[in-house]
Amino acid sequence: MRPIASRISKMSGEGALSVFAHAKELERQGRSIIHLELGEPDFHPAAPVNEALKKAVDEGKDRYCPVNGVPALKEAIAEYLGRTRNLKVSPNNIVIAPGCKIALFMAMMALIDPGDEVLYPDPGFPGYSSMTPGLGGVGVPFGLSERNQLQPDPDEIESEITPRTKLIITNSPGNPTGTVYTDEVQRRIAQLAVKHDLIVVSDEIYGRIIYGETYISMLSYPGMEERTLIIDGFSKSFAMTGWRLGYTVAPERFVPALSMLAVNSYTCVAEFSQYAAIEALRDTQGATPKMVGEFAKRREQFVRELNGVPGFRCHAPEGAFYAWVNIEETGTSAEEVCRIMLDEAGVAAIPGAAFGPSGKNFVRFSFASSTATLHEAVERILKVAGAWRPVATTR
Repeated sequence: MRPIASRISKMSGEGALSVFAHAKELERQGRSIIHLELGEPDFHPAAPVNEALKKAVDEGKDRYCPVNGVPALKEAIAEYLGRTRNLKVSPNNIVIAPGCKIALFMAMMALIDPGDEVLYPDPGFPGYSSMTPGLGGVGVPFGLSERNQLQPDPDEIESEITPRTKLIITNSPGNPTGTVYTDEVQRRIAQLAVKHDLIVVSDEIYGRIIYGETYISMLSYPGMEERTLIIDGFSKSFAMTGWRLGYTVAPERFVPALSMLAVNSYTCVAEFSQYAAIEALRDTQGATPKMVGEFAKRREQFVRELNGVPGFRCHAPEGAFYAWVNIEETGTSAEEVCRIMLDEAGVAAIPGAAFGPSGKNFVRFSFASSTATLHEAVERILKVAGAWRPVATTR
């Protein structure tokens, strides 16, 4: 038999989905499971969004539509980015995709040639380290360490740049750490991109979910307009995960390549979903700020209670809805801690190594659940924490 293409063996799955599958199997066996593994808001789109979807279907907006997206949606996104991020972008520079992950994949496919080096955060979204080699690139991770407050180190990034480096991926707020890059860090990265003529893919899917910060997009810095692609979508900020709606904001010279990839893959995104997304962007009921306000309350409670678990250490994230917990002082591997929590306590979380080697001593929890559920999760963990023996600490 002829073999499968070798690129498949260079790609990897997502730890969150593997844990989710095991957790669902335990549920089928009758176990009570608290799901803190998936990055999915426990909210749903606001009523006007659903009404706009129904109206679009009733009006027959279920046909093929422009490859790059319905013009009205692209105009709405341009207005939205101006209003929420102080960005001035043209609707013509926006390409709609069936999900943020597809937008990221298509951008990387358009940019990476065999042997090109791609810098990305470690720990980071697993797609970066999977898509890069799958497309023939060479992954070059840069660390997000506790000693640096989980911020990228521009000096480290510069030390990794070679003549083969083509692309830097940034993710602020970040998955899994919840880090919001500081203005100083982003400015330095932008300067490096200009100095070395690099392209920046700025993953901004959590751009609206921040706590006490003013969000600054990578596109805001001098020299970045011609070299920055923003990846964003509706899953996180608008609780529309199953709708599969994302988009890329790209310099004009990249748009034809993204269009070509769209033509040869998904053709177009469902027309009725795009019209509903316009209503989501308007957010007439303030659904996104209300959701973020609730996440902020959960963050405060959950981080405080997690820090009461023997051997756990967690700093409050600045954005997104993840608690990134250092478990090194448990004296137990993250994989074993997660196994104990799931199999014995019914709490599903992700071992940090799923997000890169730098995450080996961490566990990621999603706090996109009610305060009552999060409290119960910690109570369950406390009951099994005797399975690990916290090591002495000098902190």
